[in-house]
Amino acid sequence: MTSFVSHTSFDCRDAYALSEFWKQVLEYVDDPEDGNEPGHDECWIQRPDGGHPLLFIEVPEDKQVKNRVHLDLRPSAGSQAEELERLLGIGARQVADLRGLHGPDTGWIVLADPEGNEFCLLGPADH
Repeated sequence: MTSFVSHTSFDCRDAYALSEFWKQVLEYVDDPEDGNEPGHDECWIQRPDGGHPLLFIEVPEDKQVKNRVHLDLRPSAGSQAEELERLLGIGARQVADLRGLHGPDTGWIVLADPEGNEFCLLGPADH
């Protein structure tokens, strides 16, 4: 017997706002049977095909330290630089630029969502 990942949860201060940010990042949608609204303390988003959902749950405390688990993203189309520009345009913040860390076409960019949750932007899969 094994386990599988049901969904990924994010503790946050504003579940609705953070779910709206991540919907833009990942082109996710609300659960068609239970849409999210401002003021909801839990917001569920998922891939349009129903795949790997994210759950945003409001908690009273702010983020205190670096994430111990984070998402690594790859551009689904275009370059890493183009995707970085898009993510910054929708509210991500750049934390560190580690491109070229292990030579040309290597490394990643560390970003943070509007509540400070860190995630990494890798290069396209074809590199």
